[in-house]
Amino acid sequence: MRTCWLRALPMLLLMLSPGSVKLFAESPRIVAHRGLLQHAPENTLSNFRACLELRLGFEFDVAKTRDGHLVCLHDETVNRTTNGKGSVSELTLAEIRRLDAGSWFDPRFAGETVPTIEEVFQLVASYPRHQVLIAVDLKSEQVERELVQLAQEHQVLPRLLFIGRTIADARVRASLKAASPRAQTAVVANTPAEFLDALRMADADWIYFRYLPSATQMEQLRAARKQAFIAGMTVSGHAPENWQQATDLGIHGILTDFPLELSRLLREKLQP
Repeated sequence: MRTCWLRALPMLLLMLSPGSVKLFAESPRIVAHRGLLQHAPENTLSNFRACLELRLGFEFDVAKTRDGHLVCLHDETVNRTTNGKGSVSELTLAEIRRLDAGSWFDPRFAGETVPTIEEVFQLVASYPRHQVLIAVDLKSEQVERELVQLAQEHQVLPRLLFIGRTIADARVRASLKAASPRAQTAVVANTPAEFLDALRMADADWIYFRYLPSATQMEQLRAARKQAFIAGMTVSGHAPENWQQATDLGIHGILTDFPLELSRLLREKLQP
C-alpha cells in the first residue's frame, strides 16, 4: 500500500511549535472528525498517521463486513469513499480490501485502502507517548466485546472514548463495561434539559454535549468526577467563538472538522 500521508505534513507541521507538547497536554483534547477531512481521505491510515504526527486525536467509525470483520468506514455503503459499490454488511473483508479508498479525494492518495480496526489500533499503539483522545463511533451492532478485546491487546484502551451507538443506548454501554470496566463510555445531552439525566447515568464516564453547557453544569460534572466531550453543529464547523467558550468552560474533548484551526486558536491563547 502506498503511504501518502507525508504529502499533507509540510503545511500541517507549521501548526507545531516548541510548546506543542505542553499545549496538547493542558488544553482540551482536539478530536479530528474522521481525521483531517480537509487534507486527506477520511477514515484512512494516512489520515490518522498525520493526526498522530501532529499530536491530534481523531474520531473513526466502526462497521462490520459480511464475514464479521471490523473495518473503518462511515457510511453504510462503500460508494462515496471508495471506487466500489455496495453495502459494507454485504461485502467480505477481502472484497473491501481490494477497493481504492484514496483516489476519490486526490489521485495522489491512490492505493489507500479501507483499514481494519486492528490496523487503526496498531497505529495508535505505535505512538505510545502521544496523549491524544481517540473517539470510536460504533455504527454496527454487537461489536463491543471485540472492540474492547482488540484495544486491550494493543494497549490503547485508556486513550479511547466510545461514542456512536454508545451515547444513546444503555445496552451498548453495559456491553462495553462488561468487556472491561475501564472502557470509557459517553452518554448524550442534546439540550440543557437532558443534562441532569445524563449526569445520573452511572454507566457513563463522559457527557457528550451537543450544546455549550453552563458553568454551573460543568461544576456539577466535575463534582461527579466525569468528563465533558462536545460535538455537533456547535463546534464541528469553523466556530472560533464557540471553541473559545468550550475551552474557557474546561471542556475536555472537542470534536471538529477543523482541528488545525482549533489547534492554532489554542496555541495563540497560550502565547504571552
